[in-house]
Amino acid sequence: MSAPLLLRGGRVVDPSQKLDGTHDVLLADGRVAALGDDLEAPEGARTIDCSGLVLTPGLIDVHVHLREPGGEHKETIASGARAAAAGGFTAVCAMPNTDPPIDDPATVAISDDGSPVMDSGLMRLALEYATAFGIPVADHPEDLTLSGRGVMNEGLASARLGLPGKPNVAEEMHIVRDLLLAELAGAHIHLQHISTRFGVESIRRARARGVHVTAEASPHHLTLTEAAVEGYRTEAKMNPPLRTEADRAAVREGLADGTLDIIATDHAPHHYDEKEAAFQDAPNGVVGLETAVGLILTHVVDEGVLDLPTMVERMSCQPARAFHLEGGTLTVGSVADVTVIDPEAVWTVDPTTFRSRSRNTPFGGWKLKGRARYTVVGGALVWEG
Repeated sequence: MSAPLLLRGGRVVDPSQKLDGTHDVLLADGRVAALGDDLEAPEGARTIDCSGLVLTPGLIDVHVHLREPGGEHKETIASGARAAAAGGFTAVCAMPNTDPPIDDPATVAISDDGSPVMDSGLMRLALEYATAFGIPVADHPEDLTLSGRGVMNEGLASARLGLPGKPNVAEEMHIVRDLLLAELAGAHIHLQHISTRFGVESIRRARARGVHVTAEASPHHLTLTEAAVEGYRTEAKMNPPLRTEADRAAVREGLADGTLDIIATDHAPHHYDEKEAAFQDAPNGVVGLETAVGLILTHVVDEGVLDLPTMVERMSCQPARAFHLEGGTLTVGSVADVTVIDPEAVWTVDPTTFRSRSRNTPFGGWKLKGRARYTVVGGALVWEG
């Protein structure tokens, strides 16, 4: 067990307690020991002056790919964990699309990723079984018969570039289907990386009907459009693809009003040589753990889409609630997972400095404001930037 840690005088933002003010936080024995003003440091404790910094419950990313086993040249659990810590994340949910797949019941319960469930009857059974255990089904919504060989958003840009496109409806068909199936089963459906205007509206209407749905917005769909693909830039190739400005605006609106209630990176590392292939042959995905905080603060919070407490709600409190995870709160007695953010730190994204084994990002060279200064997991300081 690590020595006690006193985080003194930071702006504590904890939506789980409706708390936003300057306080001290004492961590001891892996738990939040006290939260208040002018706390005394116990013997042997380390004290960190957090003046000007923001203290939040540890950030949680419920959608990452760590590639181990089978893709260790792209990422390992260790390197992915280092990238997460550097990005301010204290917990991540690793997707099971490894080689071989992580399908041992002792390792992961109901799981599939990257390969949508095309059989509606099978999807209904999965939802019904998951409901019996009180767990969500995390769903990659895509109709493969509609997306086909598409490699980017279908539209004028894909026609101009001569690339096969994926229409919005390929995503939307499964969003609607799985919302209806979740309603039928009384299940919790978690819809990943929503990217279209109609998809956002479908979720909004389903939630109004009482469907138990949570849904993700990814930093890249909040900040980029299909224009990023111009020049056949494979670092902007992902699934679902970057869409139009109207779709991006709808995703931002959905995040603002809570229709999309979780921010998740879909961190998808790939080796340089793989991404250097022709656009049609390059794999989908971008890394996101180390840029998410800066991107959201700079291009979502500072642009008025969310305020800071709502950002913390979307990146910590709600992910913990939706997936029944420890964390997401700084209440006394809770797990000592804390993210300390410097909201004024100005920095330029340099992929060569990433802790991830991969560098595939469309954000290289972007100037951002705000990043993690300290990351604390179980009371232990695992990142000091």
